[in-house]
Amino acid sequence: MTSSDLLARGNLKSITAMVVAVGCFALMDTVLKLLSARYPSLQIAALRGLSGLPLILGFITVRRAWGTVWRVRWPLHVLRGLLGIAMLALFTTGVRELPLAAAYTLFFIAPLLITMLSVPVLGERVPAAHWWVIGIGFIGVLIALQPRSEDLQAGLVTAGGLAVLGAAACYAVAAVVGRLSSRTDSTESMVLWMMVIVAVGASALAWPRWVPLQASDWPLLLALGVTGFCGQLAITVAFRHGQASAVAPFEYTALAWGVGLDWLIWQTLPMSHTWLGAAIIVGSGIYLVRREKRITQAHATAEHP
Repeated sequence: MTSSDLLARGNLKSITAMVVAVGCFALMDTVLKLLSARYPSLQIAALRGLSGLPLILGFITVRRAWGTVWRVRWPLHVLRGLLGIAMLALFTTGVRELPLAAAYTLFFIAPLLITMLSVPVLGERVPAAHWWVIGIGFIGVLIALQPRSEDLQAGLVTAGGLAVLGAAACYAVAAVVGRLSSRTDSTESMVLWMMVIVAVGASALAWPRWVPLQASDWPLLLALGVTGFCGQLAITVAFRHGQASAVAPFEYTALAWGVGLDWLIWQTLPMSHTWLGAAIIVGSGIYLVRREKRITQAHATAEHP
């Protein structure tokens, strides 16, 4: 079997894993939206951490990876954990008001933000063409944020839309911090301490307004932990075996999941400006990924003619 065949097989496995991961996270977000009708956003962030922590502890035990989780750069882990709390709370606030598809459309700005942050934080060079694409992506966000006609007096944006954008910004910063951590720390340590900080920190912040859990919501809490854990495993497999440039565009299948779940559960579909904004943002993201692949291949060819 040639190297190209092996690469193609790895990409197929990774693309399948990415689609599964996105589906799991979409189901998790559906649970967040259902719970947001009865509990404060910070409490839901705490429940996300608490429900996922036992599964992560079991996973590390099965892998016998406890020896890798202690020697870490604590300031980076604490920062990622705090960003994770803010991201979960803001995203839950957003999906409380917005359909999933609209929330995903706005959240798709995160890859563009990561590209922007890679310059000052990671010292990476971003070509001029990428900055034009990032600007076009932000235009897509403005289009997607356009309110319904009955909301025009409330201003150009809604609180839910701003909350999702805030969540995307937290995710982007956390992703860049994670790339710094991954240079020295194990994957198990990054997943574990992120979840511990979210569980403990969000619980402490949410405690003054904690709402007693209803017995009927325990199945949702179980689903919250399982879908989030499975999504994390799948996305790890996705980027371990395949090329990032081949796998990353399939993150945008979240929009299809969002549309389907919105229609199935809440009988709603995206409006025209959401579709247009999504097309611009997704197109910008895919262009960045594909262009980065070409640049990487060109460098490799120059170094090894």
